[in-house]
Amino acid sequence: MSGEPSLELAPARSDSAPHRVREREPAEHAPQRVPKRVALLLSDLNGGGVQRMSLVVAEQLARRGHRVDLVVCEPGGELEEAVPANVRRVTLRPASGLAGRLAALRADPAGLAILARPLLLPRRVSPTLPYLPDLVSYLRRERPDALIAATPNNNVEAVLARRSAGVTTRLILTERTALAEKLATSPRWRHRYLPPLLRRTYLEAEAIVAVSEALADDLAAATGIPRARIRTIYNPLVSAAVRARADEPLDHPWFRPGEPPVVLSAGRLTDVKDFPTLIEAFARLRAQRPARLVILGRAKDERKTVERRAEFAALAERLGVGADVELPGYVHNPFPYMRRAAVFALTSRREGLPGVLVQAMACGCPVVSTDCPTGPREVLADGRFGRLVPVGDAAALAQALAATLDDPPPAELLQARAAEFSVERAIDRYEALLG
Repeated sequence: MSGEPSLELAPARSDSAPHRVREREPAEHAPQRVPKRVALLLSDLNGGGVQRMSLVVAEQLARRGHRVDLVVCEPGGELEEAVPANVRRVTLRPASGLAGRLAALRADPAGLAILARPLLLPRRVSPTLPYLPDLVSYLRRERPDALIAATPNNNVEAVLARRSAGVTTRLILTERTALAEKLATSPRWRHRYLPPLLRRTYLEAEAIVAVSEALADDLAAATGIPRARIRTIYNPLVSAAVRARADEPLDHPWFRPGEPPVVLSAGRLTDVKDFPTLIEAFARLRAQRPARLVILGRAKDERKTVERRAEFAALAERLGVGADVELPGYVHNPFPYMRRAAVFALTSRREGLPGVLVQAMACGCPVVSTDCPTGPREVLADGRFGRLVPVGDAAALAQALAATLDDPPPAELLQARAAEFSVERAIDRYEALLG
């Protein structure tokens, strides 16, 4: 599972049925409001930030009395047992890739020229497109009042599904990562043709949500969607549960009193997180003073996780810091690590709104981040709450880490800033979009 924090969620019940439903439990302490039927669409339940934030939104809306379905394409995944007990899980059945393409074309035949290159013609179909026919069936059968989707693939498919289903379900499309750089640097030729498709489909939604102001600007620039159509809702990141879980014990020798300071990072072991630059920066720091580096997280699958951990360990050995670098993999509760680390480092090449950065601050941990698009500069208020460094600059990162170790900001200041990204504030805003 990803090294991104595992937020406090309601206990889940296991369900091995291949399709459809696990019955929801009644919401606790539901306030007096008009309940809605709400569906959240996800590609899978693997441990990424999109999935974690969606689970929080699902659970919190259910707690407020809404009837919530979590509609998932691929079954299984590390977060399957974290599906809240007050949320019904619905697993879609895949059709063939050809059936998915035909379903997309039937939904928007007038858009053939825009659909063709990014969606219909590539040799490898989008991994979630084969689930489009069953998503149409779900909307026709259940007729939710609102459907919340995330990521470009699911957002586009949500629009096409509503078209085909002929229902009045409100669409709330959310973007979680910067598109402009991704589209400009992607080796996949179909990505070059995504902006017109995103513009055509997203503008049919009742709400387009970005998780930061900078990301809203990026989405408008990348797609041509009018900026006024995009609103910002910060991810639901901080709650009393985060602070309580940070107080749990941590049995790790590096975090005991009197040990050298620990630089901490967390996230998927992917290129976009740029952990090699972090390891190189740590080697520069380690040449000046005693320190240790811990990177929490895993890749998307076990094979890739083994490969990446071996690659990063080999780099640390080559740089002479192998004994001071540890990659423990996925950790169910990373908050005690954040509470005890001397500094948290985010080295991403791009983000949407970096949740681990906010949650490290909520734990009182000083932070250093790359000034990547988008989110870190906004979270850190142009550097007021943590140092910002250029992407890929190991020397600048090492200097920022050293300066933060020498002069860390007060924990109370960081925690006050993190409180602005509260679960309650985010859910209030999502609830207002339900109509």
